[in-house]
Amino acid sequence: MERLEPLGKRVEIYVSERHHFTTDTILLADFAKAKKTDKAVDLGTGCGTIPLLWAREDPPCEISAVEIQEEAVDLLTKSIEHNLENGIENARNISPLCCDLRELRDKLPFGYHTLVVSNPPYKPEGTGLKNPDSSKTAARHETACTIDDVCRAASDLLQFSGRFCLCLRPERLCDVTEALRRHDLEPKRLRFVQQRRDKAPKLFLLEARRGSKKGFLTVEPTLFIEDESGGISDEMKQIYGSYKEAYL
Repeated sequence: MERLEPLGKRVEIYVSERHHFTTDTILLADFAKAKKTDKAVDLGTGCGTIPLLWAREDPPCEISAVEIQEEAVDLLTKSIEHNLENGIENARNISPLCCDLRELRDKLPFGYHTLVVSNPPYKPEGTGLKNPDSSKTAARHETACTIDDVCRAASDLLQFSGRFCLCLRPERLCDVTEALRRHDLEPKRLRFVQQRRDKAPKLFLLEARRGSKKGFLTVEPTLFIEDESGGISDEMKQIYGSYKEAYL
């Protein structure tokens, strides 16, 4: 069953039980700090949450939304049409592409983009229990692509000094760092996310730059989802922005 959900500032997104979004997606969209001049790619965009979140403000001048699952691409296409009908002209900047991210040559220009983002599957193939729903398995397990595939695609797409931003679970940090460096992407900015102060980090956000010198990683202050009283932290309220009007 498809339904519309508000993202704030009159932007809405079509989601389904199979294709929806989580807090991780919202955090990554904010962490990437996209600029109007960026030529951006969202690898594994799902139903297109990150491009549509960007469309609330001044989005990148070009956004290619890459997704292998046709059902998810159809949802994004509907969302773009719906938002354009409602006067959200920024939705024109989004171009859906139904494609395997391992087969992007001749579909997107290599060495051209300034920003790539990805919220990749967080479990390595062969670990954990798999959901019988293949779309959910692809989102959580490296069945359709590995972290190495994602890093290779990002490196191919980015121009020199272009930025690659991703989020993953802390147990994958070493795997991610190794994969980034294999593909000439140097980690430059890292931030951990915790539910609250007495819990271990549940997520990390990482920015790498293509062709940059090794070293000089900046570790930013931890982002806390909850405040000391158990409510939504002030910073999370800022990140949610107008989206919080419907959900907080």
